Amino acid sequence: MIELSINQGVAEIVLNAPQKMNALNEEALAELSAAYDEAAQAGVRALIIRGEGRGFCAGRDIAGLTPSTDDAYAYLAEKVTPLLKKMAAFPAPTFAAVQGPCLGVGLGLAIATDVVYVAENAKIGSPFANLGATLDSGGHSLFVERLGTHRTLDLIYTADLISGEEAVRAGLFSRSVPADELLDFTRATASRVASGATGAFRASKELVQRIRDERLGLWESVELENKAQGALCSSEDYAEGFAAFTEKRKPEFKGR
Repeated sequence: MIELSINQGVAEIVLNAPQKMNALNEEALAELSAAYDEAAQAGVRALIIRGEGRGFCAGRDIAGLTPSTDDAYAYLAEKVTPLLKKMAAFPAPTFAAVQGPCLGVGLGLAIATDVVYVAENAKIGSPFANLGATLDSGGHSLFVERLGTHRTLDLIYTADLISGEEAVRAGLFSRSVPADELLDFTRATASRVASGATGAFRASKELVQRIRDERLGLWESVELENKAQGALCSSEDYAEGFAAFTEKRKPEFKGR
């Protein structure tokens, strides 16, 4: 179900089970985790995750599950959460191209990605009221932080879904793009970023995650910025950037 390709320093991971909207079972989660490991070991400088077909990922594959014997906690805590943490810590900029349904675990995949571009026809929210279940994979945190408590519970109670365009207006994700332009746009952006100073991007990624997770204040953040900038002074890309500026040419960054 999970496919990985690498081209010119950009990894592309595809959820390829369009007949079930790329819903994920435990085997698919393991394959996805292995794909991230392989991309990291290859030293790629950017990564794209996308879904094949009409949807990004409709969440957990519940085909064949029996509620009375299902261990949802083990699936989420032992399979999904470690994968999401691995995705968030990937050592290069990551991009998600999201079209159609992006729900449950699928929403978690997007949350764990650095930059999310959504098709205008994307469907995002919490359909679990119809299953007697609750939102998972980081959805509560994202919605409360960006939408506030009232809108979050409105979406949860009603199971209404919002479009990609509305999600971007609300600040959930990066940009909305027409569906037929989404993949080309994401690939072009990832390629451009992969040729940039990805070492500096990694520093910003870590800083942004710490500000979010540790709720750092302004001056704590400034101190971390100072330290990051100081560490980058000894990098090859820092020297190349200054040399290119002085010589009035385009820099050739190596990510080091």
